[in-house]
Amino acid sequence: MFDFANSGYTTVVITAVFNAYFVAVVARGAEWATFAWTAALSVSYALIVVSAPVVGAYADAHAAKKKLLWVTTLGCIVATAALALVGEADIVSGIVLLVVSNFFFGTGENLIAAFLPELARGRALGKVSGWGWALGYLGGLATLGACLAYVTWAQGRGEGAAQFVPVTMLITAAIFLVAAIPTFVFLKERAVPQPVAGGYAAALKRTWDTFQHARHYRDLMRFLLCILFYQAGVQTVISLAAIYAEQAMGFKTQQTILLILVVNVTASAGAIAFGQVQDRLGHRRTIALTLWGWLLTIAIAWLSTTAAIFWVAANLAGLCMGASQSAGRALVGYLSPEARRAEFFGLWGLAVKLSSIFGPITYGAVTWITHGDHRLALIATGAFFVAGLAVLAAVDVRRGRRAARRPARASFA
Repeated sequence: MFDFANSGYTTVVITAVFNAYFVAVVARGAEWATFAWTAALSVSYALIVVSAPVVGAYADAHAAKKKLLWVTTLGCIVATAALALVGEADIVSGIVLLVVSNFFFGTGENLIAAFLPELARGRALGKVSGWGWALGYLGGLATLGACLAYVTWAQGRGEGAAQFVPVTMLITAAIFLVAAIPTFVFLKERAVPQPVAGGYAAALKRTWDTFQHARHYRDLMRFLLCILFYQAGVQTVISLAAIYAEQAMGFKTQQTILLILVVNVTASAGAIAFGQVQDRLGHRRTIALTLWGWLLTIAIAWLSTTAAIFWVAANLAGLCMGASQSAGRALVGYLSPEARRAEFFGLWGLAVKLSSIFGPITYGAVTWITHGDHRLALIATGAFFVAGLAVLAAVDVRRGRRAARRPARASFA
């Protein structure tokens, strides 16, 4: 249910509405606007990169995942609602609120992921992760659908983006707040506190110990490197989908929202389908299949000259998005030692957020240097999926699982 609740934020703010609004209205369509958007996201992800492992270590030491999740949820909701105040030329306030809201969103995403191994046994991790991602895309669908209904009504009254986009931020914040209630009412903190003398400093040292002992989990570390590459491509698509649709394909706001709505349906289907397949086909094969799908998506989108062909590419992207993200989260849980799950999911979040820095900002830099050539930037995005496939080939899932289950892992706590 938390996946359902928080997905409206990333769907509306990061993927479908506010990103294109920032470029076209807030930054007035300047050549540097796309780069500014990606740079702001990069700052927020950099903050998460610095804090995620320590937050995970603190959560493990104090069994405080749920308490920290409440703080990050409230922070994201308030900052999202405040985006309604951002109008034309309000570049500084828009960037600050984007950084704050996305920081809280990303930190909360790491914390909720750390509950996964408490809710499913090893061989069912893929299935349960798939359910979560599927509900997440349905949550994004519900929030975006509510925004589309309002935008359609507002455009019928002759309002422009400067009038109706701020209201969609309030809609998104409200749905996040209401949909998150079941999580805080019913979800239990099952972890047992692992007291560490020295508080926050000791938690930081414990995180450093994780890196020092990375050789014990070499396959997990290799997979985190794989995630670093392929998620750079995924995060680029998520962050710049609406911008590409409007700047390269000439879509209008209403068309873009409708496109993302349909893509959320295919993404949900992909998460469910591959969640079932992953536990039978195998984690590595499932992820490899989705990465090849991403490369096909990039090729179709690059060749697209009509809206119909671009729709095909967008829905294939949705299918691969749901599958690759669900499968990746499940494999991290499968390869993580029990005593350090929150901490290792912090490393997972670190890898994803690092990818969220250099993926989108590479795209933004290419468009700025080439004076708005979004198609060339798309080709650069494809290289991340190729690198991900290369690293994935070196991951031995069975060996990594044996390492995670070895009792000696607790010896360096």
